[in-house]
Amino acid sequence: MMDSLFEERPLDWLMATQSRGVHPGLHRMERLLAALGNPEKRLRCLHVAGTNGKGSICAVAESLLRSMGLRTGLYTSPHLVQFSERIRINGENAADATIDEAITRLRKITESWIEVDQPTFFELVTALAFDLFDREGCEVVVVETGLGGRLDATNMAPKIACAITPIALDHSEWLGETLAEIAREKAGILREGVPAVIAPQVDESAAALSAVAEKVGAPCEWVQAPLPVEIPLGLHGSHQRWNAAVALAMIRGAGFDPSPEALATGLREVCWPGRFQRFDFHGVELILDGAHNLHAIRQLAVTWSEVYGERPFRLIFGALADKDPKAMLSELMPMASQVSLVPVASPRSLDPSKIADGESVAGCSHPVPKVYGSLLEALKGIQQHDSDSEAPILLTGSLFLVGEALSLLSGEVFLPRSQ
Repeated sequence: MMDSLFEERPLDWLMATQSRGVHPGLHRMERLLAALGNPEKRLRCLHVAGTNGKGSICAVAESLLRSMGLRTGLYTSPHLVQFSERIRINGENAADATIDEAITRLRKITESWIEVDQPTFFELVTALAFDLFDREGCEVVVVETGLGGRLDATNMAPKIACAITPIALDHSEWLGETLAEIAREKAGILREGVPAVIAPQVDESAAALSAVAEKVGAPCEWVQAPLPVEIPLGLHGSHQRWNAAVALAMIRGAGFDPSPEALATGLREVCWPGRFQRFDFHGVELILDGAHNLHAIRQLAVTWSEVYGERPFRLIFGALADKDPKAMLSELMPMASQVSLVPVASPRSLDPSKIADGESVAGCSHPVPKVYGSLLEALKGIQQHDSDSEAPILLTGSLFLVGEALSLLSGEVFLPRSQ
């Protein structure tokens, strides 16, 4: 009976738990980690919350720490193509066999729990990450929050430093309707005596963050300037220089002091896929960017101007149903010579025909969007369109869409996910 139960591939079982949905709270996580022997208590974690830039800051911090010769762990979400991207050990995706063993441990632990106590997908993955980082002897771990902060599964991590990125309206159904409410949820990662680094914020968010930090007793450093332009950085865009400044301040707040050589190497060699990532696509530049809310799209438009000036792009756009696609498109269409709308490989995808719906997008009547049934159809359609064959292609609107594009480019099997 037991053998037949586990004939299913461990990762298939884990991915199926996405159907359990999102249920904020830490009680399930506390029980799960206790059943594993509390691996998180043996970790030294840098914890990053915020709306945009979390993953980039985590990637920069991990690259800097690894350049110092430390054995690192990096936990981010979501994955773009393969699940193992979420859990990186010393710069490499965790091995599939190691992940399978860890998932099997989790399944055996939880199989007898009643339904109301069953951990969510993200809780299981977070526990899995902590377990692997402990078993792999990681000296320092960089952890990205999933949703919010206060009730996020990652908030079980013991922290030696924290960072909070710029806060924008996102996930309002879970975090609150105002910037102040969302900021308070994000600030839930702060701890008494643990250094916190905070990126520039609008006044409403800044006031809320300051109030929580003062109440908790968390010493805060507010980043005042980006990484200087003369220092090479492996990520494109002026916003990434702010992210790099936050990451550097965070690791220094945690007590790490990289040498000039380690600093230069860590900044130069940092890689974060799907963020203004450029490819040669049949002789044409293809740029993938996972901007998936209005704040990120506006920054993408700035980055495009910084890199390409007034050069137009051919846009491929897809979004999830809980976003504001017309507002996002209104930022991009004035710079686009063509617009192709596609579905996203997610159950939460917005039907692209509902974006176009025969009307102009936020007052932009040109170019008229074309609707495709899939990303592959859109790429083929663009290739066959000769009138603007030299303009770069910009694909954006969702990390899910970027993941699908990366899988097509690499030939890897795309592993869809809802979280």
